[in-house]
Amino acid sequence: MALKVAIVGLPNVGKSTLFNALTQTAQAQAANYPFCTIEPNVGDVAVPEPRLDRLAEIAKSKEIIPARINFVDVAGLVRGASKGEGLGNQFLANIRDTDAIAMVSRCFVDTDVTHVEGRIDPLGDLEIIETELMLADLESLEKRKDSLEKRARGGDKDSANTLRLVNLALEQLNAGRSARMAEVSKDDEKAWRMLQLLTSKPALYVCNVDEGAAGEGNALSAKVAERAAKDGAKAVVISAKIESEIALLQADERAEFLEAIGLEEPGLNRLIHDAYALLGLQTYFTAGPKESRAWTIPVGATAPQAAGVIHTDFEKGFIRAETIAYDDYVRLNGEAGARDAGKMRLEGKDYVVKDGDVMHFRFNA
Repeated sequence: MALKVAIVGLPNVGKSTLFNALTQTAQAQAANYPFCTIEPNVGDVAVPEPRLDRLAEIAKSKEIIPARINFVDVAGLVRGASKGEGLGNQFLANIRDTDAIAMVSRCFVDTDVTHVEGRIDPLGDLEIIETELMLADLESLEKRKDSLEKRARGGDKDSANTLRLVNLALEQLNAGRSARMAEVSKDDEKAWRMLQLLTSKPALYVCNVDEGAAGEGNALSAKVAERAAKDGAKAVVISAKIESEIALLQADERAEFLEAIGLEEPGLNRLIHDAYALLGLQTYFTAGPKESRAWTIPVGATAPQAAGVIHTDFEKGFIRAETIAYDDYVRLNGEAGARDAGKMRLEGKDYVVKDGDVMHFRFNA
């Protein structure tokens, strides 16, 4: 399952610096002027997973294959983007096809770095982003509504159902609420996603702070955290500048650097893990002499669904799954030890996969 996250924010809030750190490259030009990023930069990043390294060590794997996440660094948004201001139309098109939005707000003061609004107000940054996305959604829905009403009056049941969801979204947006705040039944979830609303995408608030606030944040990031709690969202504190420095260090140097500045792990790790949690995702593993690999599945996925992530034939011909809990696999030094201790389970089609399960699937070809 490929996870794609758009990095969104006003110009000069640190988006491209954050992207550079995430991808450990300098492919996104970070400069102090609006629209430094015009074409979207896309980076494919390995999901940090210490458990995978431990499994590979025990299984004596020749190769380690982590799960991947795609980050898209899109052009800076400005007030009026929904009406085409700045690079608005391009901005909106670039995030429509992503799974989630990381909204970067500037939570640092630096007179050498200009702000397009001429002020430092992270909540104001978020309000502009949300407003422009909401206006874009309103315009999109209003364009569709007339044709849906005509088809619904003609007895088209699918159009009638879509129209009902369009009206639900319009009700939210006209009340000044993002579409993600709407209560949608499980039966409607697929049709709701098909509306492709920008404001229905899960949002993660990223507070870009100065180096001194990288650990605990500051007064500005505290305001964003309070807003996130109110919105039922997540907020993560990151110093993009520090993260870009960490990205250039060797693994042993990183550990020393993090300890020196009082951090247990890079902020980027927290960002990636929070993105997973936001989207309700988890990880299971396969491990053996050839390779150890991490696979991404939704929380609540069954064993056949997990098998289908590897190959659709695995799901269609699923028989059972040999399953070992990660802790048991490590404690008993691998598959043989777990089997001898009775900790390898044969799970059927109804088994709900747990985060960290080490699995091997039996299936009919």
